[in-house]
Amino acid sequence: MSRRFIQYAAILGALSVALGAFGTHTLKKYADADILAVFETGIRYQFFHTLALLAVGILYRRMPGKAMEWSGILFISGIVLFSGSLYLMTFF
Repeated sequence: MSRRFIQYAAILGALSVALGAFGTHTLKKYADADILAVFETGIRYQFFHTLALLAVGILYRRMPGKAMEWSGILFISGIVLFSGSLYLMTFF
């Protein structure tokens, strides 16, 4: 499970960097300031939750258990639900 959390953190971290670059270089041309602020909030939360997920993946090796497992699952769910909803708000 530790390895899986670290892999998800790597993928989600790369995605947050790619989305940040998209927002800065492309979306800025087409969206107004309010929409851009919503998108940036989604990216910021995704990035911070990705760092927390990475920490869970590293700590899981030393302290395996249900609490750590649920922490990782909930961080991933939070990224998908919260940041995902902000991304959808931006595009619709």
